[in-house]
Amino acid sequence: MGIDAEPNEPLPDGVLEVVALPEEQVMVKELLADAPEVHWDRMLFSAKESVYKTWYPLRRRPLEFEDALIDFDRVEGTFSVRLGSHVRGAQDFPREIAGRWITGNGLVVTAIALSVASGSSVDSGL
Repeated sequence: MGIDAEPNEPLPDGVLEVVALPEEQVMVKELLADAPEVHWDRMLFSAKESVYKTWYPLRRRPLEFEDALIDFDRVEGTFSVRLGSHVRGAQDFPREIAGRWITGNGLVVTAIALSVASGSSVDSGL
């Protein structure tokens, strides 16, 4: 399981370019235009943190920001994660996983839950 909470505030200048793949940067700009009440740059950072918190206890090896591609579903409150084919140590770890996100009380919160037996995502119920 990976859970992260961050303030619903913009990331500091220059951080988005460090944590986001080019297609994620485009997505964040589009989401910010459509739903500016959510700081999607911070949401992306939180989702990547949730991915890492799910990955590391199971694999005990680093995962970099560029190793996971995030795509948000603004309407459903979900996000999908696709691990890059270059990621080492990903055998028996799903290449595609799903998570949920929510905002409230000045926070953005993301969560991923994997079934250990199957290695698949389960609904976190956020």
